[in-house]
Amino acid sequence: MMKLVEEFGTPLRITYLPIVGKNIARAKRWFHEAAEKTQFRGRYNYCYVTKSSHFHHITSEVLKHGALIETSSAYDLDIVRHLVDQGEMKQDARVICNGFKPENYLQRILDLREEGISGLTPIIDNLDEWQKLSARATQPMDVGIRIATEEEPKFAFYTSRLGLGYHRILPLYQDAIKDHPHLTLRMLHFFVNTGIRDTAYYWNELNKALDLYVKLRKICPTLTALNIGGGLPTKNSLAFEYDYAYMFEAILEQVAMKCDDAKVPHPDIYTEFGSFTVGEAGATLFQVLHQKRQNDRERWNMIDSSFMTTLPDSWAVNHRFLMLPLNRWMDSYERVFLGGLTCDSDDYYNSEQHINAIYLPTFKPDQPLFLGFFHTGAYQDNIGGHGGVHHCLIPGLRHILIEDAEDGTFECREFCESQPSTQVLGLLGYDANNTNQSVAIRLQREEHVES
Repeated sequence: MMKLVEEFGTPLRITYLPIVGKNIARAKRWFHEAAEKTQFRGRYNYCYVTKSSHFHHITSEVLKHGALIETSSAYDLDIVRHLVDQGEMKQDARVICNGFKPENYLQRILDLREEGISGLTPIIDNLDEWQKLSARATQPMDVGIRIATEEEPKFAFYTSRLGLGYHRILPLYQDAIKDHPHLTLRMLHFFVNTGIRDTAYYWNELNKALDLYVKLRKICPTLTALNIGGGLPTKNSLAFEYDYAYMFEAILEQVAMKCDDAKVPHPDIYTEFGSFTVGEAGATLFQVLHQKRQNDRERWNMIDSSFMTTLPDSWAVNHRFLMLPLNRWMDSYERVFLGGLTCDSDDYYNSEQHINAIYLPTFKPDQPLFLGFFHTGAYQDNIGGHGGVHHCLIPGLRHILIEDAEDGTFECREFCESQPSTQVLGLLGYDANNTNQSVAIRLQREEHVES
């Protein structure tokens, strides 16, 4: 890490690409080992959730390792089209089209299908969406239905805003999908916001989804896929523990048991992993610029960037990342708070996942101190707005990609430089040569005369 700091400086964003393929391989291995133990007969399909990181170097790496793509917006499908045009993705590769679908998203699905991209699988979110899709579809296409699961008791609302309620799904198939000339029900989609965790809540929701699957499978022979969503946890502290292999085995055991009892075939399993795929690939490095002592107890180490713009989840949802000093490990330590460069009171980081404090090597003005936040590869660039206008105009970070070289060393290449002020000012309209300036329209005032 310190060699990277010496070469590229800070603040710095790092993406280590090889871990993406390793995590995909790990999940496939857990599935196949669990399938063998439980005598599960369905196939496994690993899907990458593009909203975690839309960068081309990520989607390209994912596809190299046999993963599928899950989309959530209209522009996502432009990425799919690009990948197909560049030969990185086959035209018939399955693409799970998830989320609520406004007009432009729905139309892009239909347009790409007309162009010959045949693996698109829109997941029906609501009845209006089905009506629009069924009325316009002219080519054969598989569809899925998303279940509106019940939320955890402590959640702000009772039922997920995404998907259809349990009682609506069977009638939708029998009354509309069953006899449609072009659309075929292929997948039932199940997902809970808490992710895949060993809790009574998760197992109860999975059990309800499986009950619906076997009922639907008995009357719908084309239903061959069960999508169990994502939310596989990632390491956020050195004390992190999660038995991935056990969870795969326990889930397949439940699915196999339900299907065997109902005498229906085992489904092909789809998972949608975003953070698990790409989270560990990211690291964000900072330097401590200065220490402010506001009183006799609180020491503020000021970093050379902003948490709100570079690690937005740290303040938006109080997410904690794996944080370590990069140098001076053998020095004495002190308890500190970390402050960002913006003038916002929320721009701070004050605890690690396992303890309500941060301890770092004692600040010394003549001995630079560098910090690394690890497993930051998911969502932070997308939520923070890569290449856009950030809070207090803090510039976007320099970003480098790291790959394994054949001789056992690392190969680094720059993806983008630190955001220049000219780009920011252009976005804000200060650049007279900016081609994105809006067209001025003069409106004539209409005089209204009272009768």
